[in-house]
Amino acid sequence: MTVSWATVIIENVPANVFIIAELPTIKEDKKVAVMTLDLRGLSPAPVTPFTEDGAVDFAAIQRLGSWLGSIEGVKSLVVLGHAGEGTFLTEEEQLDVIRAFVASTDGRVPVVAGITKEGNKTAALEAKNAVEAGASAGLVYPSHGWLRFGYQKGAPQSRYREIYEESGLPLILFQYPDNTKATYDLDTQLEIAGQEGVFATKNGVRNMRRWYTEIPALRAAHPDLQVLSCHDEYLLPTMFDVDGLLVGYGNIAPELLVELIEAGKAQDYKRAHAIHERLLPVTKNVYHRGSHMEGTVALKWGLVNRGILDHATVRTPLLPLPEGAETEIAEAFAAANIGKVTVSV
Repeated sequence: MTVSWATVIIENVPANVFIIAELPTIKEDKKVAVMTLDLRGLSPAPVTPFTEDGAVDFAAIQRLGSWLGSIEGVKSLVVLGHAGEGTFLTEEEQLDVIRAFVASTDGRVPVVAGITKEGNKTAALEAKNAVEAGASAGLVYPSHGWLRFGYQKGAPQSRYREIYEESGLPLILFQYPDNTKATYDLDTQLEIAGQEGVFATKNGVRNMRRWYTEIPALRAAHPDLQVLSCHDEYLLPTMFDVDGLLVGYGNIAPELLVELIEAGKAQDYKRAHAIHERLLPVTKNVYHRGSHMEGTVALKWGLVNRGILDHATVRTPLLPLPEGAETEIAEAFAAANIGKVTVSV
């Protein structure tokens, strides 16, 4: 590989993306690592709105993305994950959703794409296509088969390495819950976090014994690694150890979550607890349901209550919530004093 040096001018770069002024120009058509994203704040994982007949609703994406992107403290929009029903979309729709969320903020707010294909080769191609669609980073999901069967030693490391080498997309390490076989042991996390291209971790281990052991170890080994919690259903215990949140919850209460992050960083437990208690009726009605997947449907009802969506249409295998849930969610928002917003697009 031949490397030469050139001065590059890049325009319309999000404020939390830092540019290296003198860049290596790589003559192979591969990666050129020019950006380091600052996600130390709130990264909502937006839902994918649909029309009532099931098509992607791009007008609603514009409303949702422009609103979220206007809130101080929002550092990125993370699309095509579980909250975004990313694996329920066609490949063409996935790329269109990336483009639409990029356009919703005029490129001011970085868009992070969920990378979900099962094989390394297909995931690497997915990441490469995401770059071309405008994604600034990738959230790498475990290979789906690992959920049931577990993974071979070294396989997760190869997944991140091959995706980055093919696409050049900066990557976020995704730690799955402890009760799955796709959760990474500490040595695996440490090795992935040290690989080229990995700059952050989204941790959803949901086992506080592991959290209190593994987060300090990651911090000690990789001081620059950005640590983001995704414990939507019980955020408070993790708020004092993280740089930010990467959560679907950010769809519906971004203002309060930005305040919660600030309180956690200040080690102000009294303030953080007060925000937690204010949010608790919403938390219960969105995330304390029979299945965490129901949270995606409930998020859409939450966005109806915020005035962003007109309805809560989802794609199968997601199903509507039980009768009465819409009213329960509305009452929870009223109890938390979270009202409608006005969006000009």
